[in-house]
Parts: sequence; structure tokens; C-alpha cells
Amino acid sequence: MELLDIIKTNARKLQKRIVLPEGYEERTLKAADISISEGLARIILLGNPDDIMEKAEKYSLENLTKAEIINPLSHPKKEHYINMMVELRKHKGMTHEEAGRLIEDPLYLGVLMIKNGDADGEVSGADHATGDVLRPAFHYVKTAPGISVVSGAFIMILPDKSFGENGIIIYADGAVHPDPTEKELAEIAVATAHTARAICGFEPKIAMLSFSTKGSASHPLVDKVVNATRIAKEMAPDLMIEGELQADAALIESIGQKKAPGSLIAGKANVLIFPDLNCGNIAYKLTQRLAHAEAIGPILQGMAAPINDLSRGCSVSDIVSMIAITANQAGGLKK
Repeated sequence: MELLDIIKTNARKLQKRIVLPEGYEERTLKAADISISEGLARIILLGNPDDIMEKAEKYSLENLTKAEIINPLSHPKKEHYINMMVELRKHKGMTHEEAGRLIEDPLYLGVLMIKNGDADGEVSGADHATGDVLRPAFHYVKTAPGISVVSGAFIMILPDKSFGENGIIIYADGAVHPDPTEKELAEIAVATAHTARAICGFEPKIAMLSFSTKGSASHPLVDKVVNATRIAKEMAPDLMIEGELQADAALIESIGQKKAPGSLIAGKANVLIFPDLNCGNIAYKLTQRLAHAEAIGPILQGMAAPINDLSRGCSVSDIVSMIAITANQAGGLKK
């Protein structure tokens, strides 16, 4: 069974409540219809119910009657969410009037629903910039305990099954944080380990990448990776994590055992942590194009609840996949 099929199968078992703030958007509505049809999640659409049902008829979407549809302008919990916003942001001077305006924005309503326990995760961004999606999340859902940074992971599925976990390798960070500190890099490693377990279902073998392997080069950039590895081990002593490793030492066992003899990770890594966004973004795109790998993501990680940002060029199937992934993330957080 392919990884995405496994993810969808698990999503069906979990039956998480996934909120879609862009309830007016055609691709989002079509993805919601498919997700309901396939039983991937309990879908919550934010938008004008009359407009949504009119579009459902226009696009022949027969399953949207099974979605929970909430009008951001008028719903029973509106005043409750407004009071929550005021309480949570009073130190920033949030007023009742300002909260009343913001809560009518579906992106704010979605994260307040998650904060209040009325939804388990969110998928948005088909019609919004990343900053617009993440700003409410940072303000109200915030990061997971012990994590101060949000990062983006890509699940790379390679045709050559000899690499990683039967051809699956997780790359991070390839999407969000340009230049993490040592501590932030460690946090990205720990968050990516959670992604490996919750979504891919395998035990992470994490390589902290550098242009040096075990002291073969001396430079402050190498020191950053060495120190990040130490911090990550202190944060999560149960993790299998090794650093610093060059990419070939991390991925090819014969090279790994020469450069890092006795290592349990060298040559067997299924999670690659890149020292900065330049490296991570370039690497995932090169792997995608030159190795003809499938790239699933970015999957946002490090939040206290799963909130995923779509590309504005995403397809309907991309949204369906992200709904299933978000459900898996939500299930992993409950464990």
C-alpha cells in the first residue's frame, strides 16, 4: 500500500474534525466533498451557508450537506469566541470591538474553534498568503510545549526504495524558517520526529546534516549543527539522532560506515535536518526534479494543533491529501 493510502486509511479511523476556512473557494469545496465521500474527516466549512449550498448545486457536490457549515457572521458561539480573544490578547490591548471584527474573518474563527476544542485541525491557504494563514495561529494556538519555532517538512517519496524508509525520507526545514539558531534547529529535529511517527508511521532515524562528518571540518557552521544535535538529544533522549553528518554519509551505508564507523544512523537515515532554509529548500527541489521524487508538503509542524498552509496553486487532490495529513497530525498529538 502506498504511503498516501496508508495516511488516508488512518484518517478514516481517526475521524478528526478539520475546519476549512475558505468555504467559498471552488477547489476547497470540491476537496471537502471528496473528503466526506471518502470518510477522511468530519468537515467543517466556514462561509455563508446559502452561498455554499448554491455552489454545491452548481458543481454537483452531493456530500456537502453532511458537512458542518458555520457562518462567521452569525453563529451561536460568536460572543464566546470574542470573549476568548479578548482574554487571550488582553496583554496586547485587544478590545471587544476589535475582536468582534476579527472573529468574522474565517481564518481567525478557524483557529479559535481549535483553541476552544471545537475542531482538531485546519487546512487553508488556497486563496490566502501564508502570513495571513499563520498570523491567527501564532496569536491563539501558538507552538507546542517545548517548541518555539514552526517549520515545514516535506515527505519525499523516491523511486529508488533503497534510500530512507523504503524510499521515503522526510526533509526539514524546507519551507518556513530561514536561519534557525542551534536551539531552534534542535526543535525542528524533534518536531520532525513527531511528523515521522504521526504521518509516516515509522521510527525516525535523524541525520543532522552539514558539510562535515564527525569533525572532518572545523567551522562555526559545523559547530551549530553539533550543538543542535546535543540539544535535540537532551530534549528527546529516546530519539535516534546523529550529527554532524554529510548527506552521503547519512544516506549510503558503505560511506556512512567509513566516515562514521559504528553509527546507528549513518547510511540509514530516514529524516534529514538541514542547517538552514537555503539548504532544505534547494535540496527538496533538486530531489523532486532530478530524482523524480514525489514531494508531499510542506507540512507545518511545531504548532500546538495542526494548521496547514496550502499553496495558492494547489489542486483539489492536494487539498484532499492535506486534509488526511492534518487528521493524522491531530491523531498523533493526542497520543
